[in-house]
This record gives sequence, structure tokens and C-alpha cells, in this order.
Amino acid sequence: MIVRLRALAGQWTAVVPVIAVVLLAFTWGRDLPAAMVALVTLVLAGSVLAAVHHAEVVAHRVGEPFGSLVLAIAVTIIEVALIVTLMADGGDKSSTLARDTVFAAVMITCNGIVGVCLLVASLRHGLAVFNAEGTGAALATVATLATLSLVFPTFTTSKPGPEFSTAQLTFAALASLVLYALFVTTQTVRHRDYFLPITRHGQVIDADDHADAPTARMAGISLGLLGLALVGVVGLAKGVSPTIESGVEAAGMPHSVVGVIIALLVLLPETIAALRSARRDRVQTSLNLALGSAMASIGLTIPAVALASLWLSGPLVLGLGPTEMVLLALTVVVSALTIVPGRATPLQGGVHLVVFAAYLELAVNP
Repeated sequence: MIVRLRALAGQWTAVVPVIAVVLLAFTWGRDLPAAMVALVTLVLAGSVLAAVHHAEVVAHRVGEPFGSLVLAIAVTIIEVALIVTLMADGGDKSSTLARDTVFAAVMITCNGIVGVCLLVASLRHGLAVFNAEGTGAALATVATLATLSLVFPTFTTSKPGPEFSTAQLTFAALASLVLYALFVTTQTVRHRDYFLPITRHGQVIDADDHADAPTARMAGISLGLLGLALVGVVGLAKGVSPTIESGVEAAGMPHSVVGVIIALLVLLPETIAALRSARRDRVQTSLNLALGSAMASIGLTIPAVALASLWLSGPLVLGLGPTEMVLLALTVVVSALTIVPGRATPLQGGVHLVVFAAYLELAVNP
């Protein structure tokens, strides 16, 4: 066992998370010169890859769908901490940050990650197959959470502007928590088989056939290193956020683009992990990661910002504009049509990627 631990410590995936946390401690709250920004970006990229590695180790130990759930929840919890921290530091300018980041997460996961995974799996294996029952339940939960939290504030009249009143925000926060908890219970306890990868003949794959599962001790070490890597990813992303904001302003792009870039950085671990699963023909695992991340992003962020609004002085704008609502509606319709057959061709993947490209284009040029 000692030899194994030393071998693990000698791997870069064990060293980089520690370096990231140390670098974070030295750079937190400071203005970074260009050379330091480059170093932080390099370590940030390494932390993303390390997080994916350790998440896969943990997933291999606990099995699906628990593995994808661990990564989705871990990333989202730290993402929420990042959003709240940036809102506390940014004043009125950050009043829409939670909305922009959560909506970006929904579009990235439901169109970007889903699209590229379906495209890769169908091109590599001829057809992407998955369980329509579990994936449909996940999509229904994401659509409900997104509508309750991001669409309704635009139409409510209790408070001027696209904002919830205190009572409405409390209801949205509690509803988000209840729905998310109910889905996790369904995914992991009552109907776990709905969220397991399946073969082309519809048979459930309940184990990894390619390698022995890691020991509990090794999985525990990877879980700890996963936490360090994710702290490094989100903390270093915050460190480079002033550079991102300056670049966005210099390019004349809307401030909402900052939320898009933050979401892209934070969701990199899920993106890479989902793509690897798609290449191995485990499309259901990819969809669990994508939709689970979207669901966790809404279900945990909205309650967190609702609680944070008690001490944040600025407004909390959650309502989407007309363009974003059309994109959200299109995403739900396209996703439903993709999921119903339980299989997808490159066409479906391409449709999702085109919707994602349209979102990016309209975010930069509204």
C-alpha cells in the first residue's frame, strides 16, 4: 500500500491539485501581472485534467450513476461559492451574474456537451444509444427548474423589473431544493437502472468491464484530490476573472459574456469526462453528467443566492430576456425530440451544437 501511495504522489494528477491550491493562496485577492496570469492559466488547465482523472477513479469505485453525480455536485458547489463571492465583490454590476452563469451552464450542458457527445458517439459507433426514461426525467427536471427560476421573474409583477419578491424567491429556492433532492433519490435509489449505460440491445451495463475497481483507500485519496483540484479550478478562475472582465470590456462585448466564460471554465471537467464516456460508448453516463450538471447548477445556485441576498446590498436579477427565453424553449423542444427515441445520429448532435453556436453568437452580439 505504501508503494501505491508513493506512486500516486509521484503522478502529476496528484501534484497539480496541490500546486493549484498553493498558487491560489499566494494569488487570492491580488492584481496579477501578465506573467502570473499565464502561469495561473496553465495550472488551471492542469487542475481541470487532474479533476477529470480523479473523478473517473471515484466513479469507477462507486459505479454509475453515483460517479457522475459526485462530479456534478462537487463542481456545482464550488461554482456556487464562486458566484456568491463575485457577487459580493462586484456590487450592482454583478446583479445579473447568477442569472448569466446559470443560463450559460444550462446552454453549455444541454447543447454543447450533449451535442458533442452525441456527435462523437454516433460517428465512432454508428449510433448513440441511451435510456430515454432516465434522460427524459432529467430533462423534465431541468426544464422545470429553469422555468421557475429564470423565466417567471420576467413576468412577475410584485417587484419592478425581472426580479422576484422575497416570498417568490423563497418559494423558488425551496422548490429547487425539493425537485433536486427528489431527482437524486430517483436516480440513486428507486430507479437507478434508468440512469445506467445500456448496450445496443437495451441491456443495462452495471459495471466497468475493462478494469478492476480501485480500492476504497485509493478512491478516498482521489476524492480528496478531486476536491483540491476543483477548489483550484474555481479559485484560480476567480483570480483571472479581472483579466477576463477587462478583455470583455476592451472588446466591447456585453458584461454577460463574463458569466459565459466563467461557466465554460468551471464546466471543463464535466465536458472532458462526458466526452471520454461518449468515446467509450457510455452515452448515458455522458448525459447523466451533462443534465445532472445543469440541474445541480440551478438547484443549488438559486437557493444559495437567495440566502446570500439577505446580506448582499445590490439587486438580484434572475429573469431572462426575450432572446434567452426563445433559446431556452428551443433547447427544451430539441432535447425532448432527441431523447424520445433513445438513440441519436450525428444529425441530432449537430442540431444541438448549432443551437449552442447560436447562443454564443447572440451572447457576444446581442
